[in-house]
Amino acid sequence: MWKRRNIRFLAEAAIIAALYAVISIIFAPISSGMFQMRISEALTILPAFTPAAIPGLFVGCVVTNIVSGNGPIDVIFGSLATLVAAFLSYKMPRRFLVPLPPVLINAVVVGFILNYVLQAPLLASMGWVALGQAAACYGLGYPLMLQLGKYKDKIFPTCRR
Repeated sequence: MWKRRNIRFLAEAAIIAALYAVISIIFAPISSGMFQMRISEALTILPAFTPAAIPGLFVGCVVTNIVSGNGPIDVIFGSLATLVAAFLSYKMPRRFLVPLPPVLINAVVVGFILNYVLQAPLLASMGWVALGQAAACYGLGYPLMLQLGKYKDKIFPTCRR
C-alpha cells in the first residue's frame, strides 16, 4: 500500500509538472514578460485536491522559467515563489482563498524580478503581474476548481476536501 501511494504521488506530480510546462510553452507569448498571463497558473488550484501538486507546480515552473529566458534569477526565485504559493494554497482553509497565494506572492516576487531583469518600474510590474495572476487564478483556476470538485473522488481519491 505504501508503494502504491508513493507511485501515485509521483505520477500526479509529474503529470501536473508536464501540464504546467506545456501550457506555459504553448502560450509563451503571453506567459512571460512585463505584461504576462500564464494560463498554466490556473493549475495553482490543484493543491486543494492533492499535495502532489506542490512539487508538480514547482517543477513545471522551473522548466517554464528555464525556457522563458529571463535568466537564473527568474528560474530560482520565480520558481521558489510558485513553490511557496502552492504550499500556502494547500493550507488555505476556505475554497475561495486557494487562488489567493499565487496572486499575491507572484505579484511581489515576479514584480521584483521584472524590475531587476527588464528594468521595469517596480509598482507597475507588480500591478501587471497581479492582474495577470488574478485573471489566471481566479478567472480560470477558480471555475476549474469548482468543476474538479464535482469529480474529486474519481480524479483525486485521496483528496482531503
